[in-house]
Amino acid sequence: MTFYTAVILMTELLMLAMTLHVLHYSGFTKVQKTWFLLTFGAVMLCAGAEFTVHGVAYRPVYKTPLTIVTVVQFSLAPLLGILFSGALGLHRQKRVAVGFLALNVLVEAAAAPFGLVFYFDAAGYHRGGLFLIYEAFYFLSLVYLIVNMFVVGKRFSHRDARTIAMILLMLIAGIVPMTVFKLNITYLAIAISACLCYIYYNDLVQQDIQAELVENQKLISEMQGHIISGMASLIENRDTDTGGHISRTGAYVRTLAEYARAEGVYADRLTDHFILLLQTLAPMHDVGKIVIPDSILKKPGRLTAEEFEQMKRHAAVGGDVVREVLSGITDEEYLSFAADIAACHHERWDGTGYPNGLAGEQIPLAARIMAIADVYDALVSERCYKQPIPPEEAFVVMEQESGTHFDPQLIAVFLRHKEAFASLSGAAR
Repeated sequence: MTFYTAVILMTELLMLAMTLHVLHYSGFTKVQKTWFLLTFGAVMLCAGAEFTVHGVAYRPVYKTPLTIVTVVQFSLAPLLGILFSGALGLHRQKRVAVGFLALNVLVEAAAAPFGLVFYFDAAGYHRGGLFLIYEAFYFLSLVYLIVNMFVVGKRFSHRDARTIAMILLMLIAGIVPMTVFKLNITYLAIAISACLCYIYYNDLVQQDIQAELVENQKLISEMQGHIISGMASLIENRDTDTGGHISRTGAYVRTLAEYARAEGVYADRLTDHFILLLQTLAPMHDVGKIVIPDSILKKPGRLTAEEFEQMKRHAAVGGDVVREVLSGITDEEYLSFAADIAACHHERWDGTGYPNGLAGEQIPLAARIMAIADVYDALVSERCYKQPIPPEEAFVVMEQESGTHFDPQLIAVFLRHKEAFASLSGAAR
């Protein structure tokens, strides 16, 4: 077996292996698979045509069949750059590919009878006087491909400058033998095949990494959810008079945040991500009660000043507990958000709250929303030390606290939607 034959065979087998892999790989859409299969198929046809023309013993009787084979090859080969662009994931390549193929076929078929681009005689295959036409088509296709590779490089962060440089070197390695040393198309086909393999492998690796990251994030999220649910249930089971408080306040904070955003109140900060974190972490707001003795937590009457001071500890302790429990299984944003809710939901707008006496917008937005939900539920719920009051009376009490206890913008939104919150407080029981 000659070196040339071995190269052709390796090219065909490589493309066949890639074709089978694409067919069985579930990570690509049908469109992506189609472009890969068209590209691999074109490389196989071009390499096979090259071998038929140059690797098989020539006889003049083969002139017409070989002319047809060469027209097909010369029409398909310049198309590799277009097909490759589609395989890279660029959109709207179908029209370009069809148009360019039609132009190639028309020119090659028209030139073939006159031997302008190529011809066969008794000795075999020869380049015609206008072989430059074929090279021009190739050049246009490759320029198109190179431009598109830079487009792809900017679009996908994992295709960095080194990746693009490597692909360009591969292409040059294939172009130079064909244009400078007048060697055949197989070398360029091999270069393009190598580029495709690199891109294909790179995409697969990135998809596998992404899938692993998604799966790990899912596991972490589930772990966080179990921890939050477990801690909240632990506190709620101790503080027996607040049954349902966690689920209701979670509904209140989400509803209030969504209404506020819809009305343009803190809309730039109340993103979907913020609201999701708010609802997810709201159950942690009273986690600090874990350090409060049952004698205080379940006292049926009013707390003494000393007992109230001990009760106030749950806010400061809550922030620390959240960080200790969630540290190492989540990021700083998540930790800070949960800690803000736990530590600051008893701060007051006028600065007279606890544990740190924060005022106004010094109080984290999540904690300001939590404060409204927490107080409203406390007012309309039965506790060991009090009977519930009707929502209508609760709204009056809370309106009086606008600008003192509560953020005036948020409490205004809350009061504009009394029916919704009254409904939630009844439905959650």
